[in-house]
Amino acid sequence: MEFFKIRRDIPFMRHALAFNAVSFITFLAAIFFLFSKGLHLSVEFTGGTLVEVNFAQSVNLDDLRNRINTLGYNDLQIQNFGSTRDILIRMPVIKGVASSEQSTKVMELLKEADPSAVLRRSEFVGPQVGDELAVDGLKALVCVIVGIMIYLAIRFEWKYAVAGIIANLHDVIIILGFFAAFQWEFSLPVLAAVLAVLGYSVNESVVIFDRIRENFKRLRKLQTVAIIDNAITSTMSRTIITHGCTQLMVLSMLLFGGETLHYFALALTIGILFGIYSSVFVAAALAMWLGIKREDLIKNNSSGGDLDPNDPNSGAVV
Repeated sequence: MEFFKIRRDIPFMRHALAFNAVSFITFLAAIFFLFSKGLHLSVEFTGGTLVEVNFAQSVNLDDLRNRINTLGYNDLQIQNFGSTRDILIRMPVIKGVASSEQSTKVMELLKEADPSAVLRRSEFVGPQVGDELAVDGLKALVCVIVGIMIYLAIRFEWKYAVAGIIANLHDVIIILGFFAAFQWEFSLPVLAAVLAVLGYSVNESVVIFDRIRENFKRLRKLQTVAIIDNAITSTMSRTIITHGCTQLMVLSMLLFGGETLHYFALALTIGILFGIYSSVFVAAALAMWLGIKREDLIKNNSSGGDLDPNDPNSGAVV
């Protein structure tokens, strides 16, 4: 389905070097912030106190957060648990303050505001759990990367696999760089968003690579640069529809999802924007510079003559 059709190919590859220079600088800046500031890890990774509280009626999470912040417990995670009357509070480890003391002070403060507050459970999440989650998350990331490379190499060719995975890692590193630079909280939902961006970004690259393969078969008189420009231009309508609809959904989570979904939606937003950019200017450009050619994708092609893109009867699509 196409809402619009661009009649003339846009010369994307003409500006590939300039855009990749900007991309490289952004990539280096992301790595700099990751090493200089590091990620602001959430309680799941660092350990802390978990408190579950029940109220007689629904409560406002923002009011609770502001009230507990008066105790000096920053970086709180407060969310509904099961119903709007059940609240789950995660507090980071504070040097010199025991977990039991944290939960006691919080409950005293909550009972002052609402005497119906009842402590359901209070437990300490050790940092060893966080270490296990970090290792498992890293394993998941490596498995996804290896799987994507194998898929692209089998479906297309190794040059596409290299270009595609570099573009995907480019997106992931930049997302992490944003979180390190602004010290946004990196939690399990954000890790899930990063893994989702990997799959989402490679999908766009595959669509463009697939169209490049079709063009090599159909537009035999065009050079590689013109083939790539045509492939990107012809998929722009699909890109705008797909990414636009996805971003509308993510934007609704970002604006109305509350504190729990805020950074998850923020990571997806950054990933979607850079996913489009990397598929066009990073993946396609790297494949071009690696020297992709018709022979890489077409084997034993002996049917018919050349298809002229200027001949309306040739079956070529431009």
